[in-house]
Amino acid sequence: MAETGTPGRVTVIGTGVIGAGWAARFLAHGYEVTAWDPGKQAEAKLAAAVARAWPSLEKLGLPAPADQNRLQFENTLEAACAGSSFIQESAPENLSLKSELLSQIDRASPVDAIIGSSTSGFKPSDLQKGLKNPERLVVGHPFNPVYLLPLVEVVGGAKTDADLLSKAMSFYRSIGMYPLHVRNEIEGHLADRLLEAQWREILHLVKDGIATTGELDDAITYGPGLRWAVMGTNLTYHLAGGEAGMRAMLKQFGPALKLPWTKLEAPELTDDLIDRMVDGTKAQAGDRSIAELETLRDNCLIDIMRALEKYKIGAGRVLANNKTL
Repeated sequence: MAETGTPGRVTVIGTGVIGAGWAARFLAHGYEVTAWDPGKQAEAKLAAAVARAWPSLEKLGLPAPADQNRLQFENTLEAACAGSSFIQESAPENLSLKSELLSQIDRASPVDAIIGSSTSGFKPSDLQKGLKNPERLVVGHPFNPVYLLPLVEVVGGAKTDADLLSKAMSFYRSIGMYPLHVRNEIEGHLADRLLEAQWREILHLVKDGIATTGELDDAITYGPGLRWAVMGTNLTYHLAGGEAGMRAMLKQFGPALKLPWTKLEAPELTDDLIDRMVDGTKAQAGDRSIAELETLRDNCLIDIMRALEKYKIGAGRVLANNKTL
């Protein structure tokens, strides 16, 4: 992969929402992208997804080599991987499926190519089993929309080569991402474990009739969510302690940890709970289509990131740094 000069060629295996997001981001940073997916009408769906993402990417600014027409959909995985320097796998979260697919990628790609998996939950050591060249596999877990959000959790397995892990992080950084090195393997990595805890609490509150999905989303959007764009939970709570910081905060609010404020065990996904979740989110969406909501989301994220860029904090710092590459 080229970190200076004209970018080279990268591959996307699996072109659903995440894979298509990767393709758009790679193209936006000047790479030639080859892709493969066995799904019906996958080529047309990928082209449409990239086209939808492109106006948002243009608002952020594109380097001269960026061209969505540099996308080539191949009929076989082997053809897609041939000659690539970096392969990003984004198949469904099924361990046996991913393992088989990664074995195929391992056999089909150049021996010096790095393989990144978008898995949101599996440990890289488990994905490395059965690979002929396990040292070049890393987890590169992004967040939707991949073409805008900078976070990518990078995790090495027991057999991952340290130098290749460093190169993978440099590559992700070169395409405007914030590679967070997850130093210890754990199911769900870091961010999804935090999100999962909140998600389980949401399901409990809806199940028990305490609140609707819209009310719970408002509880985040109009308060904590805005803070989280600037600083995470820990630093936010540090400020809550005043001049004495986190210690004072824990002294004051620590006893509340013994109170039944949360339920960490997930409730049973009964038909009734599923219906409540579906009905609630449909009410929130109203008559707006998924495409309209995606555009609204993207425009809001761009404005937030541009606002943060002025202060070079959070996602704004990544955006500012990327413009100097």
